[in-house]
Formats: sequence, C-alpha cells, structure tokens
Amino acid sequence: MKTANTLIALAGMLACSVSFASAETLTIATVNNGDMVRMQKLSSEFTKANPDITLNWVTLEENALREKVTQDIATKAGQFDVLTIGTYEVPIWAKKGWLVPLDKLGDNYDVNDLIKPIRDGLSSDGKLYAAPFYGESSMIMYRKDLFDKAGLKMPESPTWDFVADAAKKLKTADTYGICLRGKAGWGENMAFLTAMSNSFGARWFDENWKPQFDSPEWKNTLTFYVNLLKDAGPPDASSNGFNENLTLFNQGKCAMWIDATVAAGFVTDKGQSTVYDKVGFALAPNTGLGKNANWLWAWSLAVPAGSQKTEAAEKFIAWATNKDYSALVAKTEGDWAKAPPGTRTSLYDNADYQKAAPFAQLTLDSIMSADPTKPTVKPVPYVGVQFVAIPEFQGMGTRVGGLFSSALAGSTSVDDALSQAQTDVTRTMTKAGYIK
Repeated sequence: MKTANTLIALAGMLACSVSFASAETLTIATVNNGDMVRMQKLSSEFTKANPDITLNWVTLEENALREKVTQDIATKAGQFDVLTIGTYEVPIWAKKGWLVPLDKLGDNYDVNDLIKPIRDGLSSDGKLYAAPFYGESSMIMYRKDLFDKAGLKMPESPTWDFVADAAKKLKTADTYGICLRGKAGWGENMAFLTAMSNSFGARWFDENWKPQFDSPEWKNTLTFYVNLLKDAGPPDASSNGFNENLTLFNQGKCAMWIDATVAAGFVTDKGQSTVYDKVGFALAPNTGLGKNANWLWAWSLAVPAGSQKTEAAEKFIAWATNKDYSALVAKTEGDWAKAPPGTRTSLYDNADYQKAAPFAQLTLDSIMSADPTKPTVKPVPYVGVQFVAIPEFQGMGTRVGGLFSSALAGSTSVDDALSQAQTDVTRTMTKAGYIK
C-alpha cells in the first residue's frame, strides 16, 4: 500500500512537472493608458481559463513603448510575443513581413463586427495583422458648467475661431481655457498638430512628395496653435501629452480639452474625475474648409514574426479584443461606459452602452468621418490622417515634433521651427528617393 501511494505521489509530481514544463510565458509590451492598465488587471481571468499560459507585462509610456517595440522588431530581437502597436505601424510592418497574420482568432471572434475604418487600417492585402483593443478619433471635451456661467454655447461642430475666443473668455486664475498636446513626439504633439493642420488646409507633402512646411497654411496652423496655448493654456504646455492633460482636466483645471475620443470614458468616470458630471462633447474644430481636426487611430495587439509562441499569443489577443471582454469590463467595473471603445459595431448597437456613454454616438461619428485616403483639403500622395503612412515618418515626425514643441516653449520662433522642419524633411525625403 505504501509503495502504491508512493507511486501515485510520484506520478502526480511528474504530471505537475510536465505541465509546468509545457507552460508558456507570453511577454506583452503595452502602453500605460487607462484601458491597457485595466486589461492587465483583468488578465487573471485569461490565465485562470488558460493555466498553461503565464503573462509577463512590460508597460511603458507612449513614446518609450514605440521606440522599444520598433527597435525590437526591426532587429528581430524577439523580446516580445505580443505587441501593442498603432494604425501607423501595422500596414508598414505587415509588408515587411514583421507581423503574423491573425487568421486563427477562433470561430466566435466575428471579424466582420470590427468597425470598418478601424479594421481596414489594421489590414494589408485583405488580411488582419493586428486586432484593435480600442479605436479612437478626436473630439472636444468641455466643461458645461463653465460654458453656462460664461454665457457660451458650444456648437456641435465649432470653428477654431470659436474655440480660441471661448478659451480666452474661460481662462481664470484657477482654470486654463484650453489644454492641448505639446509634448514632442510623432504620436504626441504631431498627432494633434497634423490633424489640426488638415483642418487649416495644410499638408505634409504635395502630390510630388515636396514638403509643405514653408506654406502659408502651415504657418497659420502653428501660429494659431502657439498663440492659443500662450493666451489660454497652461504655462508648461510643451511638456504635456495625453496623460498629463487628462490629469489636468480630471482635476478641474481645463475648461476645454481636444484629444482622443477614448478619453471620454475617463473624464466621465466618477472614480477618476472631479468633474465627471459636468462634461460635454463636440466634434473636433474646423476652419470651414471641409475638414475637421479629427484623427483615426487604434491601439492594437499584434504578434511579431519572431515569436515562438504564436498560438498562445493569438489566444490571448482573441480574449482581449473579443466582444466578451467588453462585457467582462462592464460587469467588473459596474459600468458599460468603461468598455474599450471604437472597435466593434455591436458595442454601439448595445442599448446598455448607449445609455451609459453619452459620448458614444459622437465617438462613432468622428471615427466614421475620418478618411485616411483623403485626409487633407488638397490632394496628397499619402494615406493617414494624423500621420503619413511611410516608414520615414516616424523619425521625421519625432524631429518635427521637437521643433514645434520648442516653438511652443518659446525657445525658437514659429518661422524658424517651420524653416528647420522644411529643411529636415526635404533632406530625408530626397535621401529616401521620394524627391527626384
């Protein structure tokens, strides 16, 4: 009997050791935005259902994440099994063979439920290469109570002149009239400024890939932006990105904030925002030229071609971006408004979500109206609303973002920043062969 028990115990130990040996650890690189932080918290539900998979998280600030992930995939270092990347990288990296096509997400995944502009931006040659965790455009978030007090009424589709006038009237000793991105980065201040420039009639390049920073449209854009923040923004605006402005708005220090539609769920969250019940929403501004300053983006999950754990990685991605995940967030948080927005048509057809999220329809309208194939007033040879979908853009956007952030900080003039941007981008595009 003793021998039999010993054998049973040994067999159990052996089974455990085999199970442990076959367990896979997925290393996931992600951004420190609120929805991603929540995903990490809820991932215990995934590992509970998949005990053979463990998760190792690398969570970074937006600019740092982009740099680290780009370096890792370009050098084929293989540090990560799941990447959090955006709409800019996906088609470029897919064409380079750096990403695994996501064609094994399961029969119940329902790819056709993904919102078409979001899905199209994450596909190449008809194949999905990244699954959207949340999608976004941009909008105005504003303090209804402060507008009422000042006798102002926000139009559904305001002009930039209205926004600037209102911002100056709303600035007080305790509240900034407006908060906008100023932190340098192709996905920080240049995401905002490129979308803004579209509404002013500007463009990065003409039809022959000649840079356009010496155009009057770009001068009007950057001058308006710098003056607006100098007159009505926070004193350290050149240091503020998405997260910094979110904090300011939630603390009641911004009368207006123009940024990603995904922020709507945070500024109306009673647990995060001191002004959660005082927020109104409007379309991103325009100048009457036919383009609003709204962008199109998705933070998405992808599998690098160098991963040796593709099956487990796709299983995790399917869990995190499926319809059931939205329901899990709603159940766990007790609020449908906290479900990741902007990815699935079914979410916007959900009566519970519509009731909980007053910003739902405006978010969907903003996403659907952004056209990456015709992002500007004048014709352009590129695709992309707040970015140019070419490999060289990441470096150029970062450098130009630094110049424009310096102009906002006052360490260089608007004219000098534009002149240096024109020279830098012309040099890059000539060297890359776009300009003959």
